[in-house]
Amino acid sequence: MTDEITVSAVIPLLNEEESLRELYELLAENLTQYDSWEIIFVDDGSTDSSLIILEELRSRDARIKIISFQMNYGKSAALDAGFNAALGKYIITLDADLQDDPGEIPNLIAELEKGNDLVSGWKKKRRDPISKTVPSKIWNLLTSILTGLRIHDFNCGLKAYRREVTRRLPVYGEMHRFLPAIVHWEGFRVTEIPVQHHPRKYGKTKYGARRFLNGLLDLLTIQFLVRYKKKPMHLFGLAGLIFTFAGFLILVYLTWGWLNGIWIGDRPLFLLGILLVVFGAQSFSLGLIGEMLTRSSSDQHEYLIRLKEGFDQERR
Repeated sequence: MTDEITVSAVIPLLNEEESLRELYELLAENLTQYDSWEIIFVDDGSTDSSLIILEELRSRDARIKIISFQMNYGKSAALDAGFNAALGKYIITLDADLQDDPGEIPNLIAELEKGNDLVSGWKKKRRDPISKTVPSKIWNLLTSILTGLRIHDFNCGLKAYRREVTRRLPVYGEMHRFLPAIVHWEGFRVTEIPVQHHPRKYGKTKYGARRFLNGLLDLLTIQFLVRYKKKPMHLFGLAGLIFTFAGFLILVYLTWGWLNGIWIGDRPLFLLGILLVVFGAQSFSLGLIGEMLTRSSSDQHEYLIRLKEGFDQERR
């Protein structure tokens, strides 16, 4: 493989044996207009015949790459592996269930060529039951408000990236839901276009009620990262100052009473004052530790970026 590849399509999948052949045909049909392309299938621990079908497709087309996990690690891990393997100037992601339309790929790339760094699909007319569409709308609205990025559909699998963007993305845990926001915080240009969405043709959805609970916890994490990722002392230090000051005022008040003959040894307010001072000191310490970890993480992240760039140059 060389750096002449124009488009890389990254497809995370789990037990999608029925849709893979049709998906490949649709991808090939829409990618042939580009000078060079590749398709990277990331099998996230499938237990059906998905891997066998992928190997069959690869025997017919050398432009297919396969990454196979021995167990299910989640969509974020699958995307991270696909991003690391992709050599295309533009990187397209879409789900393997045929609900995302490969015919939208030219439209997404056209938006990248206008100067955008990430183009996210918007399932404006979503072909899913109301039990999924209503919670999704609420979820996207909350995410948009809390992250500051005004788009309609954060979790659409159909997205287009410039390769320099994916090289900087820390994709882990369940962070694939927030990739547009993460890219936005990194200073890249993010936009959104409506895309065609199809009803599910094969299989069943991989998401259940637990997804929303996990999403809520992830949203709280993201909210913390938005405001305090690079300045944890602003959160923990402020909390420490407030706790310490409140505890100090209580202790001053009790000391004044003690000097005037009021016994304070068995008063709950005395214990509260001590606890607030201790909590304040602990919170302030957490802020200092957070600042140290942030600095260390930043240095490591820059090192990994340089390492990836050097690895790409060697592969070329």
